[in-house]
This record gives sequence, structure tokens and C-alpha cells, in this order.
Amino acid sequence: MSSDAPEPAASGYTKGGCSASPAAGSDKDKLKEKEKARVNRTSLILWHAHQNDAVAVRKLLEEDRSLVHARDYDKRTPLHVASLHGWIDVAKCLIEYGADVNAQDRWKNTPLADAEGAKKHNMIELLKSYGGLSYGQNGSHFEPKPVPPPLPNKCDWEIEPSELDFSNSNIIGKGSFGEILRAYWRGTPVAVKRILPSLSDDRLVIQDFRHEVNLLVKLRHPNIVQFLGAVTEKKPLMLITEYLRGGDLHQYLKEKGSLSPSTAVNFALDIARGMAYLHNEPNVIIHRDLKPRNVLLVNSSADHLKVGDFGLSKLIKVQNSHDVYKMTGETGSYRYMAPEVFRHRKYDKKVDVFSFAMILYEMLEGDPPLSNYEPYDAAKYVAEGHRPFFRSKGYVAELRELTEQCWAADMNQRPPFLEILKRLEKIKENLPSDHHWHIFNT
Repeated sequence: MSSDAPEPAASGYTKGGCSASPAAGSDKDKLKEKEKARVNRTSLILWHAHQNDAVAVRKLLEEDRSLVHARDYDKRTPLHVASLHGWIDVAKCLIEYGADVNAQDRWKNTPLADAEGAKKHNMIELLKSYGGLSYGQNGSHFEPKPVPPPLPNKCDWEIEPSELDFSNSNIIGKGSFGEILRAYWRGTPVAVKRILPSLSDDRLVIQDFRHEVNLLVKLRHPNIVQFLGAVTEKKPLMLITEYLRGGDLHQYLKEKGSLSPSTAVNFALDIARGMAYLHNEPNVIIHRDLKPRNVLLVNSSADHLKVGDFGLSKLIKVQNSHDVYKMTGETGSYRYMAPEVFRHRKYDKKVDVFSFAMILYEMLEGDPPLSNYEPYDAAKYVAEGHRPFFRSKGYVAELRELTEQCWAADMNQRPPFLEILKRLEKIKENLPSDHHWHIFNT
């Protein structure tokens, strides 16, 4: 197994009832301990399936056969995980213990649909030999056809491609999915995320595109990039948002270096306002890729910031404010990634608070966090318990203290964005007007 694999959670293997108090031995406490142990074992079998560790999977199933039906937040079973990666030995072990070869995740994908989507031919043969069917958005039962609108009814945000003027367009961003262009829509400059035509029939790309559109339709906030419309009925698929002339925070920091405390606090307030809106319960949106490139400046005066790019975001209907979820590990950008994401642990909205701390550090220091490390190595270093070193010496101890609390190893120790906002407002009130950082190279 990888050296980055999480340690088995101790609480999953210890027995309760050690305390002398009568409450410790109550049925309620025993039920809580039992549920805690079950959650830990669920996380473990999914992790070991992901790591292709058939021995560990078999050991867990020998202890508890019901784990073969374990599900993560997205209702994916260990067999889904093994099928996606093509881990034959793990899949055989799971099937031996009674795994449902036609279990469906939240997108109605079966393990065979995942194997087909990932082109794992040996796995496809294995699953078919046990009666596996290919259902779901990734499955072969869904033949390529025009992409339906993300919402069931024709909406006023559906844009006719002829309304978009690309005659003087220029590329302002690129990715594996396609490109982002500055264009005009009804005379207004806009940013257009355009999916490559070659990917317009790719089921996973379509799924991600529809997911992002569905999220953006719901968002209305002055510190969130405004969605204007989308092209979903014709190719290429396009997503249209407001165009922000100031560029992104990454480029701004590259040019300006470290910011004055007053500017850093004002920027941080704008980011935190947008994030507090996203994290509002009960419908919490976890950004999962908060970084300077995804924070945009409204204009060249840099007097207003907005959070953008929700391609990796997750909409979570929170039943309990302390709920945590097993979601896709290593989602987002390594340099700003929370340690629990890198280590494939359960995580919640506090991953965005960690990323916010890294951005705040970068604004104060002028350099990306752990800039002397490659991104993956930086994430690994952070997951081992290390944090960036402050070189700036100034009078604003509260800013450094807030940053350190936001990147705490224990996500429960990180403050929520509503609290971060209050603390930033207080810091702003007490900030001397002539304050500046002094940089010392150590």
C-alpha cells in the first residue's frame, strides 16, 4: 500500500465502556460506539479497494461480511471503486463475498458501466461473466444523443449559439476539457467555457458540464461569479458567465508580490463572503478547488473580488451540521489542498477553509505556499503535518493567528467562514492606516 494511506481509525477497533460512570455503559453509548466503528470500517474497505489491496479487503470481509455492501456518500460500493480502476483481484474477492454486481450509485451507474467508461476490458469481461449489466450515465445502454438541458424545462438561460460573437474573441484560459474565451453576448463582454467538440459525446464530460450548470443556476451573490446562461442543446456545449476585467488573483499576486495588510484583509473579506454564502446550510456547496486562479478581480483597480470555477464543487444537502462525507480523494489543486483530501480521509466543507488559509498566506507573503516544492510534494509535506513558514514580520498577529487556525490539521478546529468574517472585520477596524509588512529572508 501507499505510504500515504491513512492509519486505521483507532476508534473502529476499541471497545467502549472503560469509564466507571453509569452512562458509559448505557445502551445509547454502545450504539454510538457501534455506529462509529461501522463508519470507520466502511471508510477502510473503500480505501483498500481504491488502493488495490485485496488482502486487506478480504480481512475486513472475514470480520464483517456486510461490508461488501458498504456505500460512500455517492452510494458507490467497493465494487464500483475496484471496477473503475480495473483491480481484478479486489473485484473477485468482493464478488466471492456476495457483492451486488448491479448495484447503482447516485448517478445510477453500475460497476460494469464504470468499467466500460474507464475501458477496463478484463474487468468488463469479469463483471459480465457474473451477470453484470451496464446501466447509468456511463453505461452503454445510453447511446450518444443530443444533450438534454440540465433542467427538465426549457429555461430562459438557454442561449442560442448565434447570439455569441466570437469575431474578436481571445483565449483567457485552457484546460483538458476545452477553453475559456472572452467573447460578446448581445453586446456584453462575457467569459465562455467551451467544451472541445471531440469531448461533446463523452458521458463523463457531459455529466460534469451538466453538474456545473445546475450548480451555477442556483447561485446569486455579489462575491460569486455570475452565471448568465449555457448552450446545452447544440454542440459545442458552452457555459457563459460574466467577464471580469481584472484577471485572476494568481496573476495579480505574481505581479504585485506581498499585499499590504489592509489590501489582504479586504481581499480576504470578499473571498470569505462568497464562501460563507456557499457554505450556508442546509444546501452546502463545497468548492473543493479554492485557489488564487479561481478568485477573480472585477476590474484593474482590484476593489472587488469574486469566487469562480465550480467545476469540482459538490452540492451537499446537510442533515446535520457535523456531517462528514467520503468524497473523491485528491480533488482540486495540490498546493492548496487540505491534508484530509490528499490522504483520502472523510472530509467536509472545512476543506475550503484550509484552502482559504493558504490563499491568505500567499497574499501576505507574496509567494505561493511552499513555493520551493512541486505541487504534489507540497501537498504530501502538508499531509505529514508541516505548514508554510511565515517570513513576514509585522504587527498584525491576529492575521497570522487566523491563518494558522484555518489550516489546523484537525478540520473541527478550523473556524467556519461566518466566524472568519467577524474576525476579519475586527482586524480591519483595528488596522493602523500606515501599516505594512517587512520582509526578512531567512
